[in-house]
Amino acid sequence: MYETLLLEKEGRIAIVKINRPDKLNALNSKVIDELEDVFTRLKEDPEVFVVILTGVGEKAFSAGADISGFPELDPIKAKEFSLKGQRVFSLIENLGKPVIAAVNGYALGGGCELAMACTIRIASNNAKFGQPEVNLGIIPGYGGTQRLPRIVGKGRALELILTGRTIDAQEAYSIGLVSKVVPLEQLMDEAKSLANLLLTKGPVALRLAIEAVNRGMEVSLEEGLRIEADLFGLSCATEDQKEGARAFLEKRKPEFKGR
Repeated sequence: MYETLLLEKEGRIAIVKINRPDKLNALNSKVIDELEDVFTRLKEDPEVFVVILTGVGEKAFSAGADISGFPELDPIKAKEFSLKGQRVFSLIENLGKPVIAAVNGYALGGGCELAMACTIRIASNNAKFGQPEVNLGIIPGYGGTQRLPRIVGKGRALELILTGRTIDAQEAYSIGLVSKVVPLEQLMDEAKSLANLLLTKGPVALRLAIEAVNRGMEVSLEEGLRIEADLFGLSCATEDQKEGARAFLEKRKPEFKGR
Protein backbone atom coordinates (compact mmCIF):
# COMPACT_ATOMS: atom_id res chain seq x y z
CA MET A 1 0.00 0.00 0.00
CA TYR A 2 2.88 2.37 0.83
CA GLU A 3 6.29 2.75 -0.81
CA THR A 4 8.15 4.09 2.23
CA LEU A 5 6.11 2.79 5.17
CA LEU A 6 5.02 -0.53 6.60
CA LEU A 7 1.69 -0.74 8.40
CA GLU A 8 0.83 -3.63 10.68
CA LYS A 9 -2.08 -4.14 13.04
CA GLU A 10 -2.10 -6.29 16.16
CA GLY A 11 -5.59 -6.12 17.55
CA ARG A 12 -6.26 -2.52 18.51
CA ILE A 13 -2.60 -1.52 18.08
CA ALA A 14 -1.31 -0.13 14.77
CA ILE A 15 2.44 -0.26 14.08
CA VAL A 16 3.85 2.18 11.53
CA LYS A 17 7.45 1.68 10.38
CA ILE A 18 9.47 4.02 8.19
CA ASN A 19 10.92 1.65 5.59
CA ARG A 20 14.03 3.25 4.10
CA PRO A 21 16.77 1.47 6.06
CA ASP A 22 19.32 1.98 3.28
CA LYS A 23 18.84 5.75 3.75
CA LEU A 24 18.67 5.52 7.56
CA ASN A 25 14.91 6.11 7.20
CA ALA A 26 15.44 9.69 6.07
CA LEU A 27 12.33 11.80 5.55
CA ASN A 28 11.84 12.73 1.91
CA SER A 29 8.65 14.22 0.47
CA LYS A 30 7.24 10.74 -0.20
CA VAL A 31 7.66 9.71 3.43
CA ILE A 32 5.96 12.89 4.62
CA ASP A 33 3.06 12.38 2.19
CA GLU A 34 2.62 8.78 3.28
CA LEU A 35 2.86 9.65 6.98
CA GLU A 36 0.05 12.15 6.44
CA ASP A 37 -2.06 9.55 4.66
CA VAL A 38 -1.52 6.73 7.15
CA PHE A 39 -2.12 8.87 10.24
CA THR A 40 -5.21 10.44 8.70
CA ARG A 41 -6.56 6.92 8.16
CA LEU A 42 -5.57 5.77 11.65
CA LYS A 43 -7.24 8.81 13.21
CA GLU A 44 -10.55 7.71 11.71
CA ASP A 45 -10.06 3.96 12.15
CA PRO A 46 -12.48 2.83 14.90
CA GLU A 47 -10.52 -0.40 15.43
CA VAL A 48 -7.23 1.35 16.29
CA PHE A 49 -6.76 2.78 19.78
CA VAL A 50 -2.94 3.12 20.06
CA VAL A 51 -0.20 3.63 17.45
CA ILE A 52 3.49 2.69 17.63
CA LEU A 53 5.86 4.55 15.28
CA THR A 54 9.36 3.24 14.61
CA GLY A 55 11.93 2.69 11.87
CA VAL A 56 12.92 -0.46 10.00
CA GLY A 57 16.33 -1.84 10.96
CA GLU A 58 18.58 -1.38 13.95
CA LYS A 59 20.39 1.81 12.98
CA ALA A 60 17.77 4.53 12.72
CA PHE A 61 14.32 5.70 13.73
CA SER A 62 14.93 8.47 11.19
CA ALA A 63 18.23 10.23 10.56
CA GLY A 64 16.39 13.36 9.46
CA ALA A 65 15.25 15.08 6.31
CA ASP A 66 16.71 14.02 2.99
CA ILE A 67 18.97 17.01 2.24
CA SER A 68 19.78 16.13 -1.36
CA GLY A 69 17.35 18.79 -2.59
CA PHE A 70 18.28 21.48 -0.08
CA PRO A 71 20.67 23.41 -2.38
CA GLU A 72 17.73 24.19 -4.70
CA LEU A 73 15.46 25.54 -1.96
CA ASP A 74 14.52 29.20 -2.23
CA PRO A 75 12.73 31.07 0.60
CA ILE A 76 9.25 30.29 -0.74
CA LYS A 77 9.93 26.59 -1.35
CA ALA A 78 11.67 26.33 2.00
CA LYS A 79 8.70 27.80 3.85
CA GLU A 80 6.33 25.43 2.05
CA PHE A 81 8.65 22.53 2.92
CA SER A 82 8.56 23.55 6.59
CA LEU A 83 4.81 24.12 6.75
CA LYS A 84 4.06 20.76 5.17
CA GLY A 85 6.16 18.86 7.69
CA GLN A 86 4.72 20.88 10.55
CA ARG A 87 1.17 20.07 9.40
CA VAL A 88 1.87 16.33 9.32
CA PHE A 89 3.66 16.32 12.67
CA SER A 90 0.79 18.31 14.24
CA LEU A 91 -1.59 15.65 12.91
CA ILE A 92 0.42 13.04 14.81
CA GLU A 93 0.63 15.17 17.96
CA ASN A 94 -3.13 15.80 18.00
CA LEU A 95 -4.26 12.40 16.72
CA GLY A 96 -6.54 11.86 19.71
CA LYS A 97 -4.96 8.43 20.17
CA PRO A 98 -1.64 7.82 21.96
CA VAL A 99 1.28 7.56 19.56
CA ILE A 100 4.35 5.83 21.00
CA ALA A 101 7.70 6.59 19.35
CA ALA A 102 9.92 3.52 19.63
CA VAL A 103 13.23 5.19 18.82
CA ASN A 104 15.68 2.65 17.46
CA GLY A 105 19.02 4.30 16.65
CA TYR A 106 19.39 7.74 15.11
CA ALA A 107 16.65 10.36 15.60
CA LEU A 108 18.28 13.46 14.16
CA GLY A 109 16.88 16.66 12.71
CA GLY A 110 13.47 15.88 11.28
CA GLY A 111 13.66 12.44 12.87
CA CYS A 112 14.02 13.98 16.32
CA GLU A 113 11.18 16.38 15.49
CA LEU A 114 9.02 13.44 14.41
CA ALA A 115 9.70 11.64 17.70
CA MET A 116 8.83 14.79 19.65
CA ALA A 117 5.47 15.00 17.87
CA CYS A 118 4.57 11.61 19.35
CA THR A 119 2.72 11.33 22.65
CA ILE A 120 5.34 9.23 24.47
CA ARG A 121 8.93 8.38 23.52
CA ILE A 122 10.91 5.31 24.53
CA ALA A 123 14.39 4.62 23.21
CA SER A 124 16.77 1.77 22.58
CA ASN A 125 20.14 2.02 24.29
CA ASN A 126 21.82 2.77 20.93
CA ALA A 127 19.52 5.72 20.16
CA LYS A 128 21.00 9.11 19.33
CA PHE A 129 19.11 12.41 19.33
CA GLY A 130 19.94 15.83 17.98
CA GLN A 131 18.97 18.92 16.02
CA PRO A 132 22.08 19.42 13.84
CA GLU A 133 20.50 21.88 11.39
CA VAL A 134 22.86 24.75 12.31
CA ASN A 135 25.68 22.66 10.83
CA LEU A 136 23.93 23.13 7.47
CA GLY A 137 23.35 26.84 8.01
CA ILE A 138 19.64 26.45 8.73
CA ILE A 139 17.36 26.03 11.75
CA PRO A 140 14.96 23.20 12.59
CA GLY A 141 11.85 23.53 10.44
CA TYR A 142 9.54 20.71 11.48
CA GLY A 143 8.77 22.02 14.97
CA GLY A 144 12.10 21.51 16.72
CA THR A 145 12.44 25.08 17.98
CA GLN A 146 8.96 24.84 19.52
CA ARG A 147 8.55 21.29 20.82
CA LEU A 148 12.05 20.78 22.20
CA PRO A 149 11.87 23.67 24.73
CA ARG A 150 8.38 22.60 25.71
CA ILE A 151 9.67 19.10 26.47
CA VAL A 152 13.11 19.72 28.02
CA GLY A 153 13.04 23.42 28.92
CA LYS A 154 14.33 26.53 27.16
CA GLY A 155 17.95 26.38 28.36
CA ARG A 156 18.63 22.78 27.41
CA ALA A 157 16.77 23.19 24.13
CA LEU A 158 18.79 26.23 23.12
CA GLU A 159 22.05 24.48 23.98
CA LEU A 160 21.15 21.48 21.82
CA ILE A 161 19.82 23.56 18.93
CA LEU A 162 22.68 26.10 18.89
CA THR A 163 25.49 23.55 19.20
CA GLY A 164 23.84 20.97 16.96
CA ARG A 165 25.37 18.27 19.13
CA THR A 166 24.10 14.70 19.32
CA ILE A 167 23.14 13.15 22.65
CA ASP A 168 22.83 9.50 23.57
CA ALA A 169 19.78 7.74 24.97
CA GLN A 170 20.81 8.11 28.60
CA GLU A 171 21.26 11.87 28.30
CA ALA A 172 17.94 12.06 26.46
CA TYR A 173 16.37 10.24 29.41
CA SER A 174 18.08 12.48 31.97
CA ILE A 175 16.65 15.65 30.39
CA GLY A 176 13.17 14.17 29.91
CA LEU A 177 13.25 13.82 26.13
CA VAL A 178 12.41 10.11 26.45
CA SER A 179 10.52 8.25 29.16
CA LYS A 180 12.50 5.02 29.17
CA VAL A 181 15.64 3.41 27.74
CA VAL A 182 15.78 -0.32 27.06
CA PRO A 183 18.09 -2.69 25.15
CA LEU A 184 17.45 -2.61 21.41
CA GLU A 185 16.19 -6.18 21.33
CA GLN A 186 13.55 -5.29 23.94
CA LEU A 187 12.36 -2.04 22.37
CA MET A 188 9.31 -3.28 20.46
CA ASP A 189 8.25 -5.56 23.31
CA GLU A 190 8.43 -2.55 25.64
CA ALA A 191 6.45 -0.40 23.20
CA LYS A 192 3.78 -3.07 22.86
CA SER A 193 3.63 -3.54 26.64
CA LEU A 194 3.05 0.20 27.04
CA ALA A 195 0.44 0.14 24.26
CA ASN A 196 -1.40 -2.73 25.94
CA LEU A 197 -1.37 -0.82 29.23
CA LEU A 198 -2.94 2.18 27.48
CA LEU A 199 -5.59 -0.11 25.99
CA THR A 200 -6.88 -0.77 29.53
CA LYS A 201 -7.71 2.92 29.95
CA GLY A 202 -10.78 4.76 28.73
CA PRO A 203 -10.07 5.79 25.11
CA VAL A 204 -12.22 8.92 25.34
CA ALA A 205 -10.41 9.89 28.53
CA LEU A 206 -7.04 9.41 26.78
CA ARG A 207 -8.16 11.62 23.90
CA LEU A 208 -9.41 14.35 26.20
CA ALA A 209 -6.29 14.19 28.39
CA ILE A 210 -4.04 14.58 25.34
CA GLU A 211 -6.16 17.51 24.18
CA ALA A 212 -6.04 19.15 27.61
CA VAL A 213 -2.25 18.92 27.80
CA ASN A 214 -1.64 20.06 24.21
CA ARG A 215 -4.04 23.01 24.38
CA GLY A 216 -2.95 23.95 27.88
CA MET A 217 0.69 24.28 26.84
CA GLU A 218 -0.21 27.26 24.65
CA VAL A 219 -2.11 29.39 27.17
CA SER A 220 -1.91 30.83 30.68
CA LEU A 221 -2.43 28.59 33.70
CA GLU A 222 -5.81 30.21 34.30
CA GLU A 223 -6.99 29.49 30.76
CA GLY A 224 -5.48 26.01 30.90
CA LEU A 225 -7.48 25.23 34.01
CA ARG A 226 -10.66 26.33 32.23
CA ILE A 227 -9.80 24.03 29.33
CA GLU A 228 -9.26 21.19 31.80
CA ALA A 229 -12.59 21.84 33.54
CA ASP A 230 -14.44 21.90 30.20
CA LEU A 231 -12.88 18.61 29.09
CA PHE A 232 -13.38 17.05 32.53
CA GLY A 233 -17.06 17.91 32.16
CA LEU A 234 -17.15 16.24 28.75
CA SER A 235 -15.50 13.11 30.14
CA CYS A 236 -18.24 12.85 32.77
CA ALA A 237 -20.89 12.78 30.05
CA THR A 238 -19.56 9.52 28.57
CA GLU A 239 -20.64 5.92 28.97
CA ASP A 240 -17.01 5.10 29.78
CA GLN A 241 -17.14 7.35 32.85
CA LYS A 242 -20.20 5.56 34.18
CA GLU A 243 -18.60 2.18 33.50
CA GLY A 244 -15.34 3.24 35.15
CA ALA A 245 -17.11 4.40 38.30
CA ARG A 246 -19.25 1.25 38.51
CA ALA A 247 -16.27 -1.01 37.97
CA PHE A 248 -14.32 0.73 40.73
CA LEU A 249 -17.18 0.41 43.18
CA GLU A 250 -17.76 -3.22 42.18
CA LYS A 251 -14.02 -3.99 42.45
CA ARG A 252 -13.68 -5.27 38.88
CA LYS A 253 -11.87 -4.24 35.73
CA PRO A 254 -13.80 -1.74 33.60
CA GLU A 255 -14.91 -2.63 30.10
CA PHE A 256 -14.54 0.62 28.21
CA LYS A 257 -16.31 1.06 24.88
CA GLY A 258 -14.83 4.34 23.77
CA ARG A 259 -18.05 6.28 24.00
